[in-house]
Amino acid sequence: MGQYYDDEFPLDRLISFNKLLEMYDRMAESNDEFIAAKAKYVLEAQAPYPELREGFKDPSLLKKYEKVIEIILQDSFSEVLTHNEIKVASLPYYDLIFSGSQRFKKILAAAGDDFELKARGVPEHLSYIMGCTIILSFYYGFNLDFKRPLFYDIPDENGVMKHYRILYNADFMELIPTEKAKDLTPEDVDELLDNFDNVEVWKDKIPPGSFIARGFVISNMFDATTEHSISEIKSSLISRDKKVSDNFINNLQDVFRSFFNMKDLRVGFVSYNPDEDLFEKLHNKEMTSYLLHDKIMETCSAALCKRSYSKLLDQHDYFAVANVDKYYEMCDGELPAKSLKKQGIKSAIFAPISNEGKLLGILELVSTKVNALNSVNAQKLGDIMPYIVTAVMRSAAEEENLIDAVIQKECTTVHSSVYWKFKEQAKKFIWEESDGKQPSFNDIVFKDVHPLYGQIDIKDSSKARNLSIQKDLIIQLSKINKITTIAWEKQKLPIYEELIFRINNLLEEIEEVLNTNSEQAIFDFIKAEVIPIFDYLKSSDKQLEKMILAYEDEIDPKTETYYNHRKEYDDSVMTINKKLASVIDRKQEDAQAMFPHYFERYKTDGVEHNMYVGQSIAGQLPFNMLYLNNLRLWQLQVMCDMENTHYKLKSKLPVALDVASLLLVYSTSLSIRFRLDEKRFDVDGTYNARYEVIKKRIDKSFIKGTNERLTQTGKLSIVYSQKKEELEYLRYISFLKSKGYFTNNIEIVELEGLQGVTGLKAIRAEILYNKDNESGKTYTYDDLMDELKA
Repeated sequence: MGQYYDDEFPLDRLISFNKLLEMYDRMAESNDEFIAAKAKYVLEAQAPYPELREGFKDPSLLKKYEKVIEIILQDSFSEVLTHNEIKVASLPYYDLIFSGSQRFKKILAAAGDDFELKARGVPEHLSYIMGCTIILSFYYGFNLDFKRPLFYDIPDENGVMKHYRILYNADFMELIPTEKAKDLTPEDVDELLDNFDNVEVWKDKIPPGSFIARGFVISNMFDATTEHSISEIKSSLISRDKKVSDNFINNLQDVFRSFFNMKDLRVGFVSYNPDEDLFEKLHNKEMTSYLLHDKIMETCSAALCKRSYSKLLDQHDYFAVANVDKYYEMCDGELPAKSLKKQGIKSAIFAPISNEGKLLGILELVSTKVNALNSVNAQKLGDIMPYIVTAVMRSAAEEENLIDAVIQKECTTVHSSVYWKFKEQAKKFIWEESDGKQPSFNDIVFKDVHPLYGQIDIKDSSKARNLSIQKDLIIQLSKINKITTIAWEKQKLPIYEELIFRINNLLEEIEEVLNTNSEQAIFDFIKAEVIPIFDYLKSSDKQLEKMILAYEDEIDPKTETYYNHRKEYDDSVMTINKKLASVIDRKQEDAQAMFPHYFERYKTDGVEHNMYVGQSIAGQLPFNMLYLNNLRLWQLQVMCDMENTHYKLKSKLPVALDVASLLLVYSTSLSIRFRLDEKRFDVDGTYNARYEVIKKRIDKSFIKGTNERLTQTGKLSIVYSQKKEELEYLRYISFLKSKGYFTNNIEIVELEGLQGVTGLKAIRAEILYNKDNESGKTYTYDDLMDELKA
């Protein structure tokens, strides 16, 4: 059996039966004749061999005294229980066994002659410090919790690994101090506990050979394979640092084999895509799917028969096939029976993995033996399903993150209605990458979609912006002029007079008209010629220094100019955009609930929005033109709501800016393509480009034969080209008029031809404004203007 102890150790270990024999010494004095007789028989058998009490080190003596030891241990290993109990006598923490129950011997024999019994959880060698902790706990009385669960991992006759938990009974062990043992104070123990990794400190306090560990232990074992398998499955699945590798899959499969006590059991998994009702393989090549077999994905209805579909997808219940051949005959060779039979599978369990009523995937367990897997042992999965659900949820979250990362990198953020399409491409991208290919993210195209476009534009925004710039520049130049004039009065330097002359010229120019380059020219003039002089004047005259510092305090540090009226304009535009965007964003949630469609809105001088709806965007949902009509009516209402929001806001704005609204009705469906280079959707093809041309130009269009602009404050302009669209929108307006959205002032006008576009008409409908939500009273735009002037 070889050497089983280290040369240097705090414990000098002896195999001894002294403590057990001392019990027999007492039992020999018993009044019970049977007990006394039995005890005397054991003591007489041991008497010729005092070393069995005194203890010995040489393990070969165990063989020599085998018959006597059997007599000594007879009561400890009851003949009545020997075929049931898993029990051995051994030296603690060492795989040195010298007696065992029949059941243990049978388990060991089934493992094979070449099997080496070794306890899991024991260090490769029982370290010096570990020996010291035993002494501290059992001799010095310092209760240290250093125990770890110990297992024997022993394969059965079929090669399935079984796990046996070891429980030591140390009643027959005794610790005897030698002359080397020291008295330990609490301070000594504190020092030891702070120096677990310093073996020299431990050797000083508890020297080598300072104690004798004499005796033996009885190890009671129980089959903990199921509990151990659950623990291993839990660790494998939940541990965040586990990678789905070949080794991981094999280990997981081994654990499931132990759990079901089935050597040929194989594990598969398929994920569920709810967007398209698809089963999909995992990206990892090692994790197979027996439902999909050689396919990457398949619709659930194609992969399953009606019965299995109902069980797994509708009821979220286990679907077990105890006999695949019989099942194949019953369902006339439908899937999945056909696929399972082709793969040589004879029995299977398919377990739905779901969370809060949502299916995440299917766990697949298959066997090549008939009836090996069935609806009865499928119930065992109930113990481990929570861990599988947790792992799949985490895996799904990680995949979503990976998909999002690919989409973000290749496409930037995309709208939820088309996310499923991007997700498809991202999965393909990941698959190609995992296969070692050079993946490319293909263009996303949606064909035959119906466009809706609307804008609420700030009226005369360029004019209002220029006016605010003009006012600020006049104020800034006037302040500079005042400072420069005082400087000239004090020093009469011609350079100051020349500077004043140029400032006055600039003032005259911008008071008359603000040219495109005026702002930049004045900015450059002040920076190059005024600021250097001001820097000099600050150091030369106290009065001028005070005036210049006051001037500089009014200069905005970001723009480096006087920024007052321009700020009021910018703040007004920002407030309008923010308020109007929040209205359409909020109402968009309701529109998406009616029917999914692509939506985007962006802020310019006002708020524009694009919408596309059609079967290609809806995915599995059936599209009907009713949904387009519904969106058109919704869009009309929302535009009126946005107009109302603006006019409740107008009186509170720093600059009372007006807005004008416009809708474009386009009769032809078109294709849109996501441009990867621009990270945005655009119409696809030259024919469809006509739509973009109209969008860009209609807000500048005029009524035919006049100089009157189409878009007007207080009116919603609806541009179209077909008579059927005119009738459709007149019908909507009539309905909304009854709801208090429009007045009776409705006109139909023809538009001047745009470059490349002719034949457009427009409905202009006057909007009714509800100034006070509580009163419910409505106003036209002119009414509101009159009230604001009053």
